[in-house]
Amino acid sequence: MSVIEQAIVNGILQGGIYAVIAVGINLIYGVLKIINFAHGEFIALSMYLTFWLTTLYSLNLALTGVIVLLIMTIFGYIIVRFLIEPILKDPELNQLLITFALSIILQNIFLLLWGADFRSIRVESFSYNIGGVSIPHYKLMAFFGAVASTLLLYIILMRTKLGIWIRAVAQDPITSQALGINSKAIRAIVFIIGTVLAGLAGLLITPIYYIYPTVGLPFGLMAWVIMVLGGLGSMTGALIAGFIVGLFESLIATFYNVELARAFIFVIFIATLAIRPTGLLGGRARV
Repeated sequence: MSVIEQAIVNGILQGGIYAVIAVGINLIYGVLKIINFAHGEFIALSMYLTFWLTTLYSLNLALTGVIVLLIMTIFGYIIVRFLIEPILKDPELNQLLITFALSIILQNIFLLLWGADFRSIRVESFSYNIGGVSIPHYKLMAFFGAVASTLLLYIILMRTKLGIWIRAVAQDPITSQALGINSKAIRAIVFIIGTVLAGLAGLLITPIYYIYPTVGLPFGLMAWVIMVLGGLGSMTGALIAGFIVGLFESLIATFYNVELARAFIFVIFIATLAIRPTGLLGGRARV
């Protein structure tokens, strides 16, 4: 088995998961123009719900997934209705502080409800061996789930009337409102979609990662790196950047160590801000 082939496969699988995380947060920014610092905690909430339903009620993952996504839909509506909408016209600093506060509140709720212990769900773990390359079953399922959901979102945005309305509000909310598009409703729908994507990401990675109160923090930070690298507001850019980050992280972690891989990703983040602040596709593509 070639070590580099294994590293590339691992990177592609990880990149798919990163992509669905970043697409959700990028969609929210592209339409609402708000930076949601609590996006990682939305993922953590989904992971805890998955753990809770599969462990306490012994539900299978398919039924658990339906319930978790339904709860995340309601959760997204509550957050956008009572927290996000009232601050959309506030200064950006206020928006940053409020979503950051939401992040801290959610972390402490997790700590209060489930304690600081590391938790995981019990699933049968096995891998496929293709050409000498080992592919873990749940990472492969997470990859396919992430890619399928991203493609579905792309089709909705590009091929449906709802997608046209979303892109119109993202580009010019005032003109869209004058043309009869309910901008407020579209913004709420977009935030709910972004929350559900975070919930889907959490659902897909729960069989792979441990669950603890701050588990959403690294995913939230990685989503920001990918969003900046791909271009703020660019869904296609987030998808491409997700795979780039996944590949770099896997290759460096394989040949050096994980800590250096994470550090290198943030070097890319800083370099992108310095050299090309609009990201890979930020100047050409939008939601």
